[in-house]
Amino acid sequence: MLAESLTGIEARLQMNWVLINTCLQFASWGLFSLLLTEVLRDSYHALCHQVNWLSKWHNKHHMVYRRDLSIVSPKIYQESQLYHDIVESSLLVVILTIIALLAHQVGLWLGVAYAVTFLYGASLRYFQGSIDTDYNHLPGPLETIPSVWWVNRTYHWRHHFDDVNAYYSGVFPLVDKVLGTGLSLKGKVVALTGASGTLGQALVAELLTQNAKVVALTTNPEKLQPQPGVKVVPWQLGNETELRDSLEKVDILIINHGVNVYSSRTPEAIASSYEVNTFSALQLMDIFLTTVKGPQDKATKEIWVNTSEAEVSPALSPLYELSKRALGDLVTLKRLNGDCVIRKLILGPFKSQLNPYGVMSATQVARAILFLARRDFRNIIVTINPLTYLLFPIKETTTWLYYRIFSK
Repeated sequence: MLAESLTGIEARLQMNWVLINTCLQFASWGLFSLLLTEVLRDSYHALCHQVNWLSKWHNKHHMVYRRDLSIVSPKIYQESQLYHDIVESSLLVVILTIIALLAHQVGLWLGVAYAVTFLYGASLRYFQGSIDTDYNHLPGPLETIPSVWWVNRTYHWRHHFDDVNAYYSGVFPLVDKVLGTGLSLKGKVVALTGASGTLGQALVAELLTQNAKVVALTTNPEKLQPQPGVKVVPWQLGNETELRDSLEKVDILIINHGVNVYSSRTPEAIASSYEVNTFSALQLMDIFLTTVKGPQDKATKEIWVNTSEAEVSPALSPLYELSKRALGDLVTLKRLNGDCVIRKLILGPFKSQLNPYGVMSATQVARAILFLARRDFRNIIVTINPLTYLLFPIKETTTWLYYRIFSK
């Protein structure tokens, strides 16, 4: 009897493991199929902007909308659904069905079902003229900033009216992160403080390669040579308000100036560190945020702040660490307001006037910054210290959560 009982228990355990394995396998293939659906859909969208005969059909989609995403006419809207959305989702269903049949994995049919929802929505829009299921194109003002985790109306608005050769993703921005089309710098006016410094000059050079227009804000204009595409604007510490007119038409403000007093801890060193590294940067942020007026500014205006690796790691300069950490915490606090996209630049040691012992070059750092920014990273970490990649996300998440709960 005991042997029979043990045999029965063993059989049930084996059955349970088979069931668990089957469920895990289904879930894995199902998740893969959803990701594959998004990648195929967005890749087709990108091809529509690169292949001429596909562009003729896809352009009907772009002809439909005004800048507030209201439609030009119901007839043109329905035609766009037929020639783009229905064609796209039909191809998606066919391709995913073939993959599911060939692979003999039940979980892949989840992707087919997901693709069918796109076809169903497009069919409703074509046959009934309904726009309710066209979530990324609902008319009205843009009330939120572009989302980093999924494609919201503001994110997709940029594809229509910022740069049609970027922001291809429709639900999850996977393809944009791979292609580097999650942020377009083409034609953007980018203002940069600390422009005469080592990193500042490297950033100016890299921004020009991205076809951006640069406004070099510097306290040392004599150090900058005139060059096409760069407008030099002198300013002095404490006179940040005088830059408001210059910032009015700026799309992206990069706050990059700073001071390092090294081992000094005199009252003058304390005042200088906080004045330059913290309060000047904070004031520039506040001034720039007053230029975010219309709803479309939420889609295009950004602030990038160089808070440095000192937020979470020693910099062998206590006042530099204290002032930069204060700035980092204030940036985290301001992000909660959702006025515009605010990115942090978490940079490790690179050779510069502030740090002659840096191990990275400013050019390498500048290229890495733009590489990650074009993939819409909101926290841009560039360092050789592996601990920073672990510690900073923990610090930023816990600080953000604390501020969200206990501040208004």
